[in-house]
Formats: sequence, C-alpha cells, structure tokens
Amino acid sequence: MKSRLLLTFFIFHFSLFIFTGCGYRPTSEVVKPVLDESVSTQIVISMEDPDNTVLLKDALNEAVVNRFRTRLTDEAHAVTHLTIALDNTRFIPVRYDTNGYIIAYQAIVTLGIDRTSGSVRRHYTARGSYQFTIEPNAIISDLVRFEAIKFGSQKALDSFVAQVANEGAEG
Repeated sequence: MKSRLLLTFFIFHFSLFIFTGCGYRPTSEVVKPVLDESVSTQIVISMEDPDNTVLLKDALNEAVVNRFRTRLTDEAHAVTHLTIALDNTRFIPVRYDTNGYIIAYQAIVTLGIDRTSGSVRRHYTARGSYQFTIEPNAIISDLVRFEAIKFGSQKALDSFVAQVANEGAEG
C-alpha cells in the first residue's frame, strides 16, 4: 500500500515535471501576438474552381476559431484580416499498374494568404498535398477531384497555421 502511494506520487510529480519543463505552448498562445483578438476572413473566388473556394472559406474559418482560438468578426471590426486565394491545383501521377495505367495521383494545392494587421501586410504561400487512388484506365471524377482539393486545402491551411505559429514564436 505504501509503495503504491509512493509510486503514484512519483509518477504524478514526474509527469508534472515533464509537461512544465519541456516548454510546450499551445499554438493558440503562440499566434496571439500575430493574429490579435479578432479576425475577419475573405476568400477570392476562383473562376476555374468556384465550388472549392466555398469549401476554403469554411476550412479557414474553422482554423481561425479552433486552432488560433480567436474571434471571427466582420472586416470593419477586425484587428486582423485574412484574404485567401486558391492559387494553383495540380494532379500528378504517382503510381502505375503493371500495364502502365495510372492508379494513384497526388493533388497539390497552393494557397495564397494575405494577412493585414493595421499597416502591416504579410503574404504567405501554403501548400498541401493529398494522395488518392483511382481504377486503372479511369479518369478523375468531379467528386474525387473535389475531395482531393478539400483534403489538400486542409493540409495547406495546416501549413499556414505552422507558419503563423513560427512567426509568433520568433517575435
């Protein structure tokens, strides 16, 4: 009984030491100096891919609220404004079957993101990729293309989050 209590005490204090001593800071805390308390978002609609730009708006808003832990507001009341554009989408074959037919692609999504805070303007380029398979000798359907751009965009937004967190950690 006494040894079990001692072991529990030791594990608790060791865990406390590890988590407080490692210097871990949540992303939302690191980006506070960069993004401020209120953020507005705007999406530049792509004429080539209007469906996916609507998806980008939802994903960006989700990232602002859940990852940055800031408040979304309209542009007139926001301290920071984010403008995002779907700059480029490419589909590259990455795997072939024994007959030479393409059976897997990688979607590479490039986003251009402008951050404006007062008189400070900063441009970010964020890239994300997503690999998917198709049937041999088939074309990429609209649904598969949409899903690939969706997941690639989410990974590109993760890249943007990392860039902003790095900027906050340095500054």
